[in-house]
Amino acid sequence: MVQQIFCRALVSASWLSGAIKTRPLGAALRVVDSTWYAPGGKDARKDFAEKHIQGASFFDMDQCSEKSSPYEMMLPSESQFAKYVGSLGINNQSHVVVYDCDSAGMMYAPRVWWMFRLFGHNKVSVLDGGLKNWLKQGLPVTAEVTEFKPQTFQTKLNRCLLKTFEDIQENLSSTKFQLVDARGEARFRGPEPKPGEGIGPGHIPGSLNLPFSSLLTKDGCEKPVDEIRKLFQEKGVDLTKPLTATCHRGVTACHLALAAFVTGKQDVAVYDGSWSEWFHRAGPEHKVYEKKGTKA
Repeated sequence: MVQQIFCRALVSASWLSGAIKTRPLGAALRVVDSTWYAPGGKDARKDFAEKHIQGASFFDMDQCSEKSSPYEMMLPSESQFAKYVGSLGINNQSHVVVYDCDSAGMMYAPRVWWMFRLFGHNKVSVLDGGLKNWLKQGLPVTAEVTEFKPQTFQTKLNRCLLKTFEDIQENLSSTKFQLVDARGEARFRGPEPKPGEGIGPGHIPGSLNLPFSSLLTKDGCEKPVDEIRKLFQEKGVDLTKPLTATCHRGVTACHLALAAFVTGKQDVAVYDGSWSEWFHRAGPEHKVYEKKGTKA
């Protein structure tokens, strides 16, 4: 389990359990469940209503996104984010702990962690191992809903943590930063797309591949810091130099940002649109993939 350092980017189940017992539930400590399922799948809000950590609120990632965008799960505006998290009873003094219910242990929580930091709130942590690990330790869950008084939340955009399509496009020639893709190797290289997604496989030219799943233990917790550093090194990533993470829709890229953060590198940017935007906007010469029987 990763040591709790650097503003507690990760907190253990035992730490959170103790904090809930010793701190009064309210704006000072706010727990949010960021579970998300693809359309047509399970109902994350229904699952939350049936079982969640005491005092948690449901963080709706669809609601807290830019709905007018043609791309998936794009960032909301600063005002939209401030209004939404304020409605959950979160203010600028709150310590926010994010978890999700994914079978991997952690899937969407790092995205919400990154969003808070992007909008200027550094008092935010991910529950290491998610609800999966919480339950494994025999810790309690509830169906009881806790209501919190709306709070005022003010944002301050940390632009260095965000990259746009134009930033990535310019970097093709300038190579000002390393670009690392968190998707699995098959999706990164091709040749097979995931059925039903309407988007082909492949990657952005010059990007490296470090699947986010390799950063997690079999129990779904973050691997030790030394192992994380070794994984980055083995993939040719220099943690002393500028780094941007990408993936399919800007979610698992945040795992790379979180992993780098616990090693001490706190300035990893995320390409919000990631491959779902790049695939539709970039020219064919700027999409690298393997065809069957060939190498990219």
